[in-house]
Amino acid sequence: MGKLKGIYKRGKVYWIRYAGPDGRMRYESAKTTSLREAEYLLACRRKEVKEGNLPEVKKIQKNITFRELAKEYLEWAKIQKAFLSKRDRIRQLVDVFGNYSLSNFNTRIIEQYQITKLSICKPATVNRLLATLKHMFTKAVEWELVSDEVLRKVRKVKLTPENNKRLRFLSFDECQTLIRACNNHLRPIVITALNTGMRKREILGLQWDQVDLKHGFILLGITKNGEKREIPINKTLRETLMALPRHIKSPFVFWSNKEGKPFKDVKSSFNSALKRAGIKDFRFHDLRHTFASHLVMAGCDLKTVQELLGHKTLTMTLRYAHLSPAHKIGAVEILDKALNGENLLYKNYTISNTQNDG
Repeated sequence: MGKLKGIYKRGKVYWIRYAGPDGRMRYESAKTTSLREAEYLLACRRKEVKEGNLPEVKKIQKNITFRELAKEYLEWAKIQKAFLSKRDRIRQLVDVFGNYSLSNFNTRIIEQYQITKLSICKPATVNRLLATLKHMFTKAVEWELVSDEVLRKVRKVKLTPENNKRLRFLSFDECQTLIRACNNHLRPIVITALNTGMRKREILGLQWDQVDLKHGFILLGITKNGEKREIPINKTLRETLMALPRHIKSPFVFWSNKEGKPFKDVKSSFNSALKRAGIKDFRFHDLRHTFASHLVMAGCDLKTVQELLGHKTLTMTLRYAHLSPAHKIGAVEILDKALNGENLLYKNYTISNTQNDG
């Protein structure tokens, strides 16, 4: 049996579309992933229209502002991962659309916002803002704060193509130069990034109960991809962590003040270290690329790199695949080095204890 006209999918759930008694099109979620059940509901609705027994359409609340939606959405989003980054995007949206009535949103308004943001922000940043905006309206429809017609107008705005092919990583010599250029508080943070591939937020929020020096691994809880991740501790990282002073009242590995609170960010000190080291066009996140790139160049298989980085799919890790062919000879010799008791998968860094804070 073919799909009836008036049935379509939104995500995994079927929706139905039919003409009401007044001739206007009505849209309703069938609340099912079964095509047969959606067809049955559509047939029932058409019969109800014909017999005059169609249930009343739920009335949408009037004059709900975007600020009011944002308040409800933030309360709902507290249970979600990456809540902090989402909260920041919502604040930016409220600054622009806070007093707008939800019913007044349309494709033109949002595309104008998109064009304005693209003049000052990267496409990826603007796309995250729009994705958040679209999902807020999806929830607004579920909460009966706005009509499905407004949601369709919001969803018509297309995201901007992104260029995510940037792959910047440091050579071994540059790694050592950067470490020597770091202030005392920053140096162990950078070493951790280079030897684990952890994200900046994961490092700055790292607590001692996640670090198992005895068995040699770091256990991260629910990470960005929503799963747990176990990261081995190599010799260099072990020595670095063991040398760190611990705060008697703080659980954090890297703490910033007398109260033992974690660093909110290290952007300023990291940029200063890059300047002293003479390294340009480099971000903290590129330390993660450096970790992965050197593993691939040393012959580590992409599946293992995927697991260490915590990528949910191998597709994200394939960006490093091109580094492997040029290093096939070195990769073949890994076995020889292993048989001779050597472990050169990741070069030990020399940490200068005489470097002064700058």
